[in-house]
Amino acid sequence: MLGIRTKKGQETPSLLAWLSNVRYTLVGREADKGLLFKLFIYLILLDTAYIYLKPVLHMVTTMVKNADDLLDPAVKWFPRVIYLGNLQEAWEWLKYPKALAISLTLALSVALLQTVSCAVTGYAFARLKVPFKNLMFFFLLLTFIVPMQVTILPNIIYARELGLLNTIYPIIVPAFFGLGLKGALFVIIYRQFFSTQPKELEEAARIDGASVYKIFYKVMMPLAKPAILVVFLFSFIWTWNDFYLPSMYLADIETAPLSMGISRIASALRQQAEAYGPSVTDEAIRMATTFLMIIPPMILYTFTQRWFIEGVERTGLVE
Repeated sequence: MLGIRTKKGQETPSLLAWLSNVRYTLVGREADKGLLFKLFIYLILLDTAYIYLKPVLHMVTTMVKNADDLLDPAVKWFPRVIYLGNLQEAWEWLKYPKALAISLTLALSVALLQTVSCAVTGYAFARLKVPFKNLMFFFLLLTFIVPMQVTILPNIIYARELGLLNTIYPIIVPAFFGLGLKGALFVIIYRQFFSTQPKELEEAARIDGASVYKIFYKVMMPLAKPAILVVFLFSFIWTWNDFYLPSMYLADIETAPLSMGISRIASALRQQAEAYGPSVTDEAIRMATTFLMIIPPMILYTFTQRWFIEGVERTGLVE
């Protein structure tokens, strides 16, 4: 072996051993342990984070620019002056406190009702012996496949005959029965979760004299916390962002949910540009309205992300 001797006659580690150590450091003894692999993973993660964060950073930096910074091509990411006038104008145009209250009421009501009703339905499909259960599950899948645009006209007619147009009840009431936006998906999530639970739990509860209802609320629901959190967050976010259903049922109300308020502001800015010419602050106002809409879900996700990720893993959505 090649080696280098010191003055005292002691042989240093050979060049071959040194190269082997360098190789193991860079490549690793296993495919996912080397430095090059880790650098590649970090590069992919940074690129992915940049793709997702760039629109948010652009939105935030644009909405705090004044007219001079918006006109100056040299000002890209860091404005010279933090200007909150665009945010204040968007706040007033949206009627933000009232619109926020409507959006929160709508999203929380639908999320809570769907979380409970879809849990009952999913448990019945997973654990109970019900006649024609497979046929009913097939019809449930049809409600998931058929787009809501196909059935929206009869629903609007029924809501008008019942005097429920321009109210939030046509959106909330279906959630009480496990329907509504993505209701079939939530039933499938619960069914998947309850199907994986051991049957010995139910058998032990029946031996102790528990009824079906008690088994569901006392045994199964405490175990279903991951599924409950996933369904609640999905339902909340999708209802919060939904524009289609509020535009169908709440088209004539003065103070609309935030999802409709953004569309109304965009339409008003477009009409204003057609009548008086485009304004330099139009884009900043659009960014400010978008920021006001996404900040509540971002706050919610910030405090629940750890349990949400755990819930997604345990409910089988990643399989």
